[in-house]
Amino acid sequence: MTGRILVAGVGNVFLRDDAFGVEVIRLLAERPQPPGVQIRDYGIRGVHLVYELLDGYDLFVLVDAAPRGEAPGTVSVLEVELPSPEAQPIIDAHSLTPDAIFGLLSSLGGHSGRNLVVACEPAEVDAGMGLSDPVREALPHAVRAVEEILAHATGGGAAADATGSQADEQECMADLNRHLDEPSQEGGAQDAEQADQGGSHRGGAGPGG
Repeated sequence: MTGRILVAGVGNVFLRDDAFGVEVIRLLAERPQPPGVQIRDYGIRGVHLVYELLDGYDLFVLVDAAPRGEAPGTVSVLEVELPSPEAQPIIDAHSLTPDAIFGLLSSLGGHSGRNLVVACEPAEVDAGMGLSDPVREALPHAVRAVEEILAHATGGGAAADATGSQADEQECMADLNRHLDEPSQEGGAQDAEQADQGGSHRGGAGPGG
């Protein structure tokens, strides 16, 4: 696949693990990406994201914390079909769930060629800043998942081997640790069939979390 690709992270940095998507995007933005790929942090601006999608994209990857009944820190990669516009209820403009984002996009007549969600099972979404340990440890797994999706979508070839993946994860964790040592500031797929704690991947298809 070639064409317009958007990788978007959403989440509230003041609700602990809800900031997962924001943190993944921050790490991705620091790494080289294939041409034509846009990496953007939308924070709590879910409606702005939907209007951006109305311009049309060949591939849309949404990164978010979404409870799916898995162990905290489990990363899931899901392919999502847009729901029927006629079946959409009134949607809260402030809702950031994948269902709400795809529902609003459908109700406005928008579409994208392919929709993927890279979701992480949160452990804590209470008021506060900073990810819980299992979700923080899942960050490099999610970064690798997104980069593997992009590699296949842009014809970049097969994903890196285990050694390269381990090096990527170590680099992501080093980037994260450097970020945690800095003053705090705002904003800032391997489709495996296994799932364990600590951010392993879980492939699947279904509604967007």
